[in-house]
Amino acid sequence: MENELIKCTVETILNGYVSYISDFNQITQRIPGNFRDRDWKQLHANHRQRLRLYKDHLRDIVITCKELLKGQEADQVVWQKIRASYQEAILPNADRELAGTFFNSVFRKVFPGKVIHEALMFYNLPSTLDSGDINDSLFRNYPAQADLHEAFARILDDFDFGVPYYQKENDINHLVESVKKVILSRYRATNETTTQVLRDVFYRNKAAYLIGRTYLGNKWMPFIIPFLHNEKGVFADTLIFDPNIMSGIFSYTRSYFMAPIKIPAQTVNFLQSVIQHKRPYELYNAIGFNKHGKTAFYKDFINHLERSSDNFILAEGIKGMVMTVFTLPSYNVVFKLIKDHFEPPKNMTRQQVKEKYKLVGLHDRVGRMADTHEFENFRLPLNRIDPAMMKELKMNVNSLLSIEGDTLIIKHMYIERRLRPLNLYLEECSLEEAKHAVDEYAKAILQMAQANIFPGDMMTKNFGVTRQNRVIFYDYDEIEFLDRMNFRIKPKPETYDQIYASKPWYEINENDVFPEDFKRFMIGRQDVRAYFIASNPELFDPEYWAAIQDKLGKGEMIHAFPYPESMRFRPDEVV
Repeated sequence: MENELIKCTVETILNGYVSYISDFNQITQRIPGNFRDRDWKQLHANHRQRLRLYKDHLRDIVITCKELLKGQEADQVVWQKIRASYQEAILPNADRELAGTFFNSVFRKVFPGKVIHEALMFYNLPSTLDSGDINDSLFRNYPAQADLHEAFARILDDFDFGVPYYQKENDINHLVESVKKVILSRYRATNETTTQVLRDVFYRNKAAYLIGRTYLGNKWMPFIIPFLHNEKGVFADTLIFDPNIMSGIFSYTRSYFMAPIKIPAQTVNFLQSVIQHKRPYELYNAIGFNKHGKTAFYKDFINHLERSSDNFILAEGIKGMVMTVFTLPSYNVVFKLIKDHFEPPKNMTRQQVKEKYKLVGLHDRVGRMADTHEFENFRLPLNRIDPAMMKELKMNVNSLLSIEGDTLIIKHMYIERRLRPLNLYLEECSLEEAKHAVDEYAKAILQMAQANIFPGDMMTKNFGVTRQNRVIFYDYDEIEFLDRMNFRIKPKPETYDQIYASKPWYEINENDVFPEDFKRFMIGRQDVRAYFIASNPELFDPEYWAAIQDKLGKGEMIHAFPYPESMRFRPDEVV
């Protein structure tokens, strides 16, 4: 009887995973057609649908497993047998690490208490990533015998987007000149030189990306070619060799790529040779397997915890009214907990804050909003918790805490990349650095606006500076869709009573925004404040905001370039 129970449970979970990954791949396979047809609205709809798939499939599987295991949901011996049988079933699979993560998700929903039970879950499942080999079928080879022009002509022929190229010969010449300028000025091709390009095209927003590497100078040299498609046809937009720009293209601040990936672990292995500073969990996130990215993150975090000795402390910066935030100095993330009570003027609920974070997770982050992972019942060693931090946690988030022996359990939290708060950065940096930072701050706000996001609270404390000096928004409790806001010119007082009124004498509705008021609070540093206001006048102009709303209302989707527009072969071409 028990064997039948184990068999049925394993089949239920495995069939659930197979159904999920089949739907995942089916949606992904629509994307080249969206790019071909320039159907950007449907491309974004497919992206959102794919993001929702995991939970939708999980819901039904969990219900079935609870029915099967009724009365034995907490039996660890039964779960050990289920896990062993499931592992045997998935080991031959090329995507076994993803199947293992799906099992983890089911287990945590079925086993009482939503615990992280490493002995009953998959955190060290051998994947095809561990071998270090990359299957030759994943990429196309272009040997050194062909000259550069011929090699790029072959690449463009091999990657056919189903529509004519716009000025194909010009594209080839631009690509050849870029290689000569950046690479062949320092290295000479030999008989060993070869170029490999992943067969999978990576789609995001209005662009398609080819990811490749060339063996030259006894090392692999990575590159990325972005392609765009406008009414004139498809064209190569630039050729990227800069590792910092490539890292930014795969950043945690951008939406996940859509690519028909057959062997995820080996694709991650290839990408690690291209984007060398990214950890595997970051790359799994970037290529759309964010649930496994969460598993890989947890494994990475636990390994780091075992190798380190520093304490968890409160994060630097002004304490938030909605979140309590802490960090481990030796590990580059922050842990964010929603407070039990919010002080006025905040009047939202914990659930409403969760909804804001969910909104960002489903939206185009345009390189300006940090990705998050949501965790339940996260376990931390009590002896690594700084006393001042523990006092703060008990004061502000006590309902989210429980202690079992030597372990602190946090019932719910978000994990985000740690950034230097912009307000602190501006206190310490030079004038030139400050000017760059405040321009980045303005760009971040306006690029989010073009993606239909209004930050709400635009104080500099809610923005952070990356190691590449980009400014990123990370505090989402007041975020709103831009098209729901009403941007107004502030009425001018005309009477004595209006001039000296202690509060606004005109009616203000809930979503009214007066952009000219931004000048009062956006930048506190005096030697850069005038520069910021003069350099970014559109921020304070209600008509500018209304024009963005008008474009959004017409269905226009503005492409956010993840590289400097000065790099583009044809900077005047719009998409």
